[in-house]
Amino acid sequence: MKKTFTAIALITLIFTAVFAGGKKESQVQKIRVAHTNYYVPYDYVNEKGESDGFEVAVMKEVDKLLPDYEFEFFPTSDDDLLIGVLQGKYDVGTKGVWVTEERKKKYIFPKNPIGASILGIVIRTENANEITDLPSFAKYSGKLVPISASSAQFSVITDYNKENPDAQVNLVAGDQFLATDAYTWVLEGRYDAYLDIKLSFQNNIVVDGAPYGQFKDKLTYIPYKGIPTWPLFNNKQQAFADAYDEAIETLQKNGTITKLAIQYFGEDISALLK
Repeated sequence: MKKTFTAIALITLIFTAVFAGGKKESQVQKIRVAHTNYYVPYDYVNEKGESDGFEVAVMKEVDKLLPDYEFEFFPTSDDDLLIGVLQGKYDVGTKGVWVTEERKKKYIFPKNPIGASILGIVIRTENANEITDLPSFAKYSGKLVPISASSAQFSVITDYNKENPDAQVNLVAGDQFLATDAYTWVLEGRYDAYLDIKLSFQNNIVVDGAPYGQFKDKLTYIPYKGIPTWPLFNNKQQAFADAYDEAIETLQKNGTITKLAIQYFGEDISALLK
């Protein structure tokens, strides 16, 4: 009887352990993280076929701090990411997103951004002595290439004009166009500056083999400010967005965000947000 009791007790312990383990596993929420597959260095697929980039690296660090969640990464297109997060195919997406009022109606934005992108103006190099920032550009002419009224860039210049009533930039709403058109318009003198993301200018003009490298000596980039970039959360993922915020604050305090920014951008772009 003693042996029988011992055997029963052992079996009971095994089943209890298995049940407890299964319960613990079932409590871990699987998170589908979408990211664009080409936006170097923010989000992309590296030569090994792995999800990579600054924002992907940050999300991987967030995953390490959240034992109740397990992340799986899905490289995809812009459209699939936006539609997929909206419809719940993905729980969260990263693509160097700027906040807009229209997007705030569709997605959850957390309290803390994931990073930043640098926004500035592209001018003719011959004017670099006269134009050194937005106020001096406003004094020079203020003739800026038109910006889509629904874009975050339009809001940036709107805010600038409100803050600088004596140094206004001529803000005109316009249709979307190719970057090469804007660069050409500036070179031709049709406009005197084009509002551009630093990464875009570097990829289009500066790097070896850039598609518009012939403009390299004729155009100059002047940084204006850092614009926060955000992950987009599905509207049913508020609890997860809150957990993300706690993790991001930890990563900011322990220096991980700065370390990753320097690794992927060569500079601490988040410093421009302060």
